[in-house]
Amino acid sequence: MAEIVNLRQFRKQKARAEAEKTAEQNRASFGRTKAERELTQAERDKAARHVDGHRLDRDEPEPA
Repeated sequence: MAEIVNLRQFRKQKARAEAEKTAEQNRASFGRTKAERELTQAERDKAARHVDGHRLDRDEPEPA
C-alpha cells in the first residue's frame, strides 16, 4: 500500500529545497571578502593590460 503524503507539506519541503539551492549559489557568488574581490579585479586588470600591451596597432593603412 502507498504511503499517504500531505501535499501542502510536500510543496513546502520542495520550496525550501529550491530556496536552499538558490542560497548556496548566491553564497558562492556573493559570499567573498572584499580582499578576494579586489584580488580578482586586480588579476583581471593585469590580464587586460598584458593583452593591450601586446596588441599590434596599425595607424597607417596598408598600401593596396
